[in-house]
Amino acid sequence: MSISYGHGFSVSLSLPKGFKQTISSANRLNGSGFYSYAGFNKRVFCSSSIGGADRHASANVSPTKSPVPRLVQKGCKLVGCGSAVPKLVISNDDLSKMVDTSDEWIATRTGIRNRRVLSGEDSLIDLAAEAAKNALEMAGLNADDIDLILMCTSTPEDLFGSAPQIQRALGCSKSPLAYDITAACSGFMMGLVSAACHVRGGGFKNVLVIGADGLSRFVDWTDRGTCILFGDAAGAVVVQVCDSEEDGIFSFDLHSDGDGIRHLNASMRHDETNGAVGTNGSLPSFPPRRPSYSCINMNGKEVFRFAARCVPQSIEAALQKAGLNGSNIDWLLLHQANQRIIDAVATRMEIPSERVISNLANYGNTSAASIPLALDEAVRSGNVQPGHVIAASGFGAGLTWGSAIIRWG
Repeated sequence: MSISYGHGFSVSLSLPKGFKQTISSANRLNGSGFYSYAGFNKRVFCSSSIGGADRHASANVSPTKSPVPRLVQKGCKLVGCGSAVPKLVISNDDLSKMVDTSDEWIATRTGIRNRRVLSGEDSLIDLAAEAAKNALEMAGLNADDIDLILMCTSTPEDLFGSAPQIQRALGCSKSPLAYDITAACSGFMMGLVSAACHVRGGGFKNVLVIGADGLSRFVDWTDRGTCILFGDAAGAVVVQVCDSEEDGIFSFDLHSDGDGIRHLNASMRHDETNGAVGTNGSLPSFPPRRPSYSCINMNGKEVFRFAARCVPQSIEAALQKAGLNGSNIDWLLLHQANQRIIDAVATRMEIPSERVISNLANYGNTSAASIPLALDEAVRSGNVQPGHVIAASGFGAGLTWGSAIIRWG
């Protein structure tokens, strides 16, 4: 059954045999990519096509004779992962020499012992490319098998984005599309869902999703409240097209709330001392002064309350859309921000600690890199096995948050 919305966009619905194919006010498309009808959920597969193709279909012309190929009922799965971290290790003891803190104080409140920090020998693009190469190797692919690169970062090394530079670093000779996604600590989740949409609705076959951030460059290292939390890293996964029966991204639930920016931000500021641009006299405010970004500002208590409340709700919503519950989850994988947040969410969802993935102690909060970094370590250690179901959730600046129920392999 196909519904045409004009402008070359259509939605194909897969309904059970004998199900009356009618659309009424009781039916709706929801944000998870599922179609709801009287409490029954079936996945929606979106395809881009020329409007005339739908007219041919209505005339009972065989789909194989249609001049426009259509992607119908395709799924996607995760087939490879990789990660990379800087060489420089900064321990809690190192920080205690800079600010009034201690290893015990930091570990008790955050669960963090060490973090990796970019030095003059590292670049974020190099880290991202290394993580991507590791993911491609696990997936058994080479750079020219990739037809889309999504770089999830809030700290690009160029104002106009870093994804094309990663494409170059990987040696992609076929010029695949590459662009950045900015959603801070939620970035990887947004990239993963975007990849699924590109595969299901855009005909892409292999999508490289990279989460990478260098937040150490935006940390005030004299602020005990924030400098103890953040580190740098990159992680990547390969999302590959597959038959619908093998689909490995079951559902998702995404949100944002701009009011929360007051609790976590790194806002633009204008340097009032910078007069290098000069003035033309008659227009005292022109040319504008060169802007920069402030260091990370965070109200830790409010961010904790936000995460402890919204993350379980989001995961439970994603589980409901997938027709699953907490007992169906093999692993809980949260953004690695604070061990107390991870523990609070696991407790609320009644998920035992042995089913919670955490590597926060070694790396701190690596923003968009934290989920793929933790996933890569869990896969390579043998803990996460093919077929395991993972409830993943990211949350952070924006404020943004989102969850997805996925199957590895």
